Amino acid sequence: MKFMDRALRHRNFRLYFSGQMVSYIGTWMQQVAMGWLAYKLTSSVLLLGLIGFASQIPILIFSPLGGLLSDRFNRHRLIIVTQSLSMVQALILAALTLSGLIQVWHLVVMAVLLGIINAVDVPVRQSFVSLLVKNKEDLANGILLNSFAMNSARFLGPALAGILMSVSSEGMCFLVNGLSYIVVVFALSKIRTSHQPPKHNQSFLHGIKDGFSYAAQSRPIRSLLGLVATVSFMLTPYIVLMPFYAKEVFHGNAQTLSMLMGSSGLGALIGAIFLVSRKSVVPLGKLVTKAPYLAACAVMGFAFNQVLWISMPLLTVAGFGVLLTAASSNTIIQTLVHDHYRGRIMSFFSMAFLGMAPLGSLVAGSLGHAIGVPATLFAGGLLTLLIASMLTRQLGDLPEQIQAARK
Repeated sequence: MKFMDRALRHRNFRLYFSGQMVSYIGTWMQQVAMGWLAYKLTSSVLLLGLIGFASQIPILIFSPLGGLLSDRFNRHRLIIVTQSLSMVQALILAALTLSGLIQVWHLVVMAVLLGIINAVDVPVRQSFVSLLVKNKEDLANGILLNSFAMNSARFLGPALAGILMSVSSEGMCFLVNGLSYIVVVFALSKIRTSHQPPKHNQSFLHGIKDGFSYAAQSRPIRSLLGLVATVSFMLTPYIVLMPFYAKEVFHGNAQTLSMLMGSSGLGALIGAIFLVSRKSVVPLGKLVTKAPYLAACAVMGFAFNQVLWISMPLLTVAGFGVLLTAASSNTIIQTLVHDHYRGRIMSFFSMAFLGMAPLGSLVAGSLGHAIGVPATLFAGGLLTLLIASMLTRQLGDLPEQIQAARK
């Protein structure tokens, strides 16, 4: 496919891309299996929110440290360490489940452990792409291809998880995910970079403050991070609450869950293909101001719907809108940011997209328990519309700012 040519002509990026494709599929299989297992053990919507909270709250707390590590240390070595630790986490989870020893508290503890690893891994991975693809136009394509890989897996992973859970167990999903990291670490070990972190004389605390100051002083970066945080907090909890719809609304099983998750993943995949086929990053400046409204309306439509064949396309639209918001913002920010701050700014992006999600999951789980899941999701969509209308006005002429940054 021609839209993949630009970044994939770089050998290092080809190795990275192939490894991540395999890993992302395993990651999504594990995420779906953990949600289904937790709900199967407890039938608790509140626990679904707690699992989502436990897996991602460490990102909100520790990501700034991960971003600073990315700016100060060798990113290649860091990513090999974090991916290896993720493999160990998945294999422990598989062993507990396949042995029949798994309990709910194990799921919570393992979710927290993975969240701590990801707090370092995500900003390192985001900033690592800039070392694999030097040209700015190719870099934008590489960032979007990374989103394509993740969202291809988001479509394939839940489908494979549903099949595997129906013929085997959740433990096999965890085992497959753990084994997938062997491919990832092997591919990373073949990458050759000459990255030498810049010398510094700042303390860790001062380095983190310096990163926050840089982000706060840039209106487009500040506004885009706010937009991503809003979508993550208000809208993405629909993913965590999906087992409720699969079991209680549609009276289905693990395959029903995989169909719903796969529908959302299909929308994200379509969005990733749409973005990666763009010849320039400049048009993303207009797209990013429209996408949150699309996602919010789709989630509001899905919230009270009780017909499976209507819910699936609504979830596809929701996945499309969320992906356009996050991936466009990521690409624009990486186009605007100075490389000296790249790791820290990517850690703030991780906080906004992944770190705010657990708070949203916890609130949505609690509200869902109190006022009902449909009302909770509808309220989240409505608030997204209101906040997005304020933030998009602050962006100004974003395409012009992107064009200026590329010169």
